[in-house]
Amino acid sequence: MTITLQLIWLFTLAIPIASVAWTVTHEEVFREPREFCIHRSKAGKSLLERKFFYLFTCEYCFSHYVTVGFIILTDYKLLLADWRGYLIAGFALVWIANTYMSLFDRVRMDIKREKTEIEVLEENGTTKSAKKA
Repeated sequence: MTITLQLIWLFTLAIPIASVAWTVTHEEVFREPREFCIHRSKAGKSLLERKFFYLFTCEYCFSHYVTVGFIILTDYKLLLADWRGYLIAGFALVWIANTYMSLFDRVRMDIKREKTEIEVLEENGTTKSAKKA
């Protein structure tokens, strides 16, 4: 595979990795299992148990495991054709996927802030017009 094709794969493959990691660790559809994992990560009896369940609550940590799954699924290697290519690909994919998730989080925060500002403006506009009547 050419370096150009490897880089296209890198930036493209990081999208579903970010999507899966974000969905499991943040979205409502996985809220109940995530809350269970949060509880077990805090109240687990052993260090191993606490760390195991924490992996499902942290998008950065979880993205490593999602990445391993995608590398196995696609046989993707970066720069080198042997086991080192898998290792480099794994860390590069995690880094790109987490950059995508950070950007997505920033966009969501901006949208949420704008919605809140609009609601406040609408509320203030309604309050002022109600006082005039």
